[in-house]
Amino acid sequence: MSDQTAYDDPIPLEDAHETRGPDDAGMMTHLFYAFNTVVTLQAYDEPTRCAAAFDAARAECRTFERRLSRTLPHSDIARLNAAAGRAVAVHPDTAELLQEALRYCADSEGRFDITMGTAVRLWNFHEGTIPHRTDLDEALAHVDWRMIDVWSENGEAREGTRAREGGPATSARRLSEQRWFARIRDPKAAVDLGGIAKGWIADRLAELMSAHGLSSFIVNLGGNVMAHGSKPDGSPWRIGLQDPRRKDGIVGAVAVRDASAVTSGVYERCFERGGRVYHHILDPATGFPVRTDAAGATVVARRSIDAEGYSTTLVALGIERGVAFARSHPAILGAYFVDESGAVTEA
Repeated sequence: MSDQTAYDDPIPLEDAHETRGPDDAGMMTHLFYAFNTVVTLQAYDEPTRCAAAFDAARAECRTFERRLSRTLPHSDIARLNAAAGRAVAVHPDTAELLQEALRYCADSEGRFDITMGTAVRLWNFHEGTIPHRTDLDEALAHVDWRMIDVWSENGEAREGTRAREGGPATSARRLSEQRWFARIRDPKAAVDLGGIAKGWIADRLAELMSAHGLSSFIVNLGGNVMAHGSKPDGSPWRIGLQDPRRKDGIVGAVAVRDASAVTSGVYERCFERGGRVYHHILDPATGFPVRTDAAGATVVARRSIDAEGYSTTLVALGIERGVAFARSHPAILGAYFVDESGAVTEA
């Protein structure tokens, strides 16, 4: 399929964007809407250089959204989900992200599963809707990340593993030189990359902004933060740890330089019913919210995809097991758990 076909799908607020600054410290800020969230780019540099990088990053986001969105009808992911078990040709970027996502599914022993979307969509956390058990059971019968195959035209297959921990699934040049295909062997299953794509995209945007000559900048995709370099005075960027009791509160902060910080929290989407809180981090075994003593977990990693890929798993594991998991994974530079009282535990 020609990638141009996907460009016909309209994106909400596609033409809306705003640039501010420079402020008194010399920081430029650019805001726009993508991936169902507000994207914020901030950089210290000459305004015209910042503006060129911001425009290029925004254009790249439009391409990624049209390629990876579950809801845009001509995207690779929408076509894959509609293929009823048949193989579809996908862009090398999509193949790379699927490979990466499957690795996190394997590493989490299925606690993170990119085929959970059919079960997740039975819940309505805005209206407080709890799905029927029979509907959940039907959806869970089609949840299994191991049903996804990704391979190249020369027969090289990838099923959620990589040769080197923390390294790329394969080189960008090698990916771009091949045609890639994907298939979901269960015709009723579906893929949703919403829990991992922003990390991958943040890494790509950081590469792009560096290529434009920026050395001190922040990429923030709705709370998924990649910090490059340091502030003009040499100090690191500081990322707040969310207070689960107050939307506008923090319980601490972590220093980040040339790294990403991503937080997952049960407070992000939840409702209370009958004295019990139901949150959006679901257990693939039951379809119901995982039982955990971690209200939130923030992961710091060199790559934003590692930070995002592991953050949900740490919440699902809970504090004690999550600390052990974080310490056993070299890609995790730091992990910070916040319980419902606001107390912080560092791995």
